[in-house]
Amino acid sequence: MTSPLSPIPRHVANLWSLVDYKPGGAESTLEQKLEAVKAAGFDGFTTNAGKEHARLAAQFDLLVVGFFSTSKVDEMEDLLRSNRDAGAKSINVQLADHDTPVEESVRAAIRLNELADKLGVTASVEVHRDTCTETPEKTYAIAEGYRRETGKLLTLTWDFSHLSVVKHLAPPYWERLLVDPQLVQQAEQFHFRPFNGHHCQVPVTDGKGGLSLEITQWIPFLEKALEMWVAGDQAGREVILVPEMGPVDGGYNFAQLPNSWEDAIVLRRIIAEAWTKALG
Repeated sequence: MTSPLSPIPRHVANLWSLVDYKPGGAESTLEQKLEAVKAAGFDGFTTNAGKEHARLAAQFDLLVVGFFSTSKVDEMEDLLRSNRDAGAKSINVQLADHDTPVEESVRAAIRLNELADKLGVTASVEVHRDTCTETPEKTYAIAEGYRRETGKLLTLTWDFSHLSVVKHLAPPYWERLLVDPQLVQQAEQFHFRPFNGHHCQVPVTDGKGGLSLEITQWIPFLEKALEMWVAGDQAGREVILVPEMGPVDGGYNFAQLPNSWEDAIVLRRIIAEAWTKALG
C-alpha cells in the first residue's frame, strides 16, 4: 500500500511521440491521439498546450504538462501564461541557445522562475542540445550561478540522452551522468529517452516481440536515476516521468525501426517497473 507521504509518479506521454501514429494510414486527430494516450494508461500528456488541449484533457481526464522553447526573455510571460491557461501547472522549457553565455543564461533562468512564481506554475529548464544546457559543463555552471544569485536550486528537466551523446559515453552511464544528487532530486520532470553514447535515442523493442539489446544496457541507468531521486526528501511530491520517444519526423527514429508511439507504450511499463523497484 502506498503511504500518503510517498512520492507520486505521473506517467506522461509526449504528443510528439504520436506524430507517426496513423491507424488506417491517415494522420490522427488530436482527439484520437489523446484517446490513445488514455487507453495506454498514461496520466497525462505534454506539449505546447492551448485551448483545444485543455478541452480534450478535461474530456479524457488527463493531466496537462506544458512546454515551450524560446531564446527571448520578453516572450516568456506570454508563453507561460498560455500553457497555464490550458491547464498546465508544470511547464518544461527549452531555454536560450547553445552559444548563450552562462551569465546571460543565469539571468534568463532567474527571470523565468520569477514569472512562473507570479503566474502560479513551475517552470523546469530542460537539459537539451542546442539550448543553454547543451553540455554538462554549461548546465552545472548555470545551476551554480542560479544558486549563487537566488540561494535556491535550479529546477531542471533531466534528459540525460543529450549529455550522453555529447560525452560519447559507454555503459553503465551513471558514473558520468548522475554526479549531482541535489539537482537530480530537485527535478519534477524526467524525459527518459533510452540512449547510448552514439545515439540519443535507441529502440525499446527489437521488432520481434522482445526488448532491444541497447535498452537492456540502459535500464540499469534508469533504475539508478530513480533510486537517486527517491533518496531525496520527496514526501508527497509528484514527479513527471516521460517515456520520450521521438518520431521519424525530425530524425530521432528511423523508418526501419519500431514505431515511436508503440515503443513509448512499452517504455512506460519499463519506467513504472523501475519506479516500483526504486521505492522498494
